[in-house]
Amino acid sequence: MRKGLLFVLSGPSGVGKGTVCKALQKKTTDLTYSVSVTTRQPRLGEVDGVNYFFRSREQFLDMIENDELLEYAEYVGNYYGTPRDFVEKTLAEGKDILLEIEVQGALMVKEKFPEGIFIFLTPPSLEELKDRIRGRGTENDSVIDHRMNVAVEEIALMQHYDYAVVNDEIDLACQRIESIIIAEHCKI
Repeated sequence: MRKGLLFVLSGPSGVGKGTVCKALQKKTTDLTYSVSVTTRQPRLGEVDGVNYFFRSREQFLDMIENDELLEYAEYVGNYYGTPRDFVEKTLAEGKDILLEIEVQGALMVKEKFPEGIFIFLTPPSLEELKDRIRGRGTENDSVIDHRMNVAVEEIALMQHYDYAVVNDEIDLACQRIESIIIAEHCKI
């Protein structure tokens, strides 16, 4: 039995990673989607174990100490991470897995799984990215400015990825990612 492929999708906050992944889930049933662990508070409508595993800061630090995370990062005051066991079991079963994570975490995964396929989701422009973040209605101007500064730094890290996909239209971004998956399975 073949081992599954690890696909890592990341990009700046507000670029639409979650939206693209939800659309991909509806179209592509062959991918297993990893659920991350976070210390941030749930947003309206988010469910523990579905959108994230919501944990206290103390619980998360215990997971780090026990090497239970494939990667983790602190982003805008909260921790995010990927449960190691879930990813390793899924790949060993021959299933492909998609990690939707922040840039810091993706670079940590790249160190541990250099054979992974790393996809950077980009906004059509920085102005469009700012409009998307503002459109959430969850952050004040100071937080938005901070997120934009972080986004510029993260975009500079795109060179460490295998692919860049512009999220100009959700369906087109999904088609591009599906094409990458097909191409990776055809690699010799």
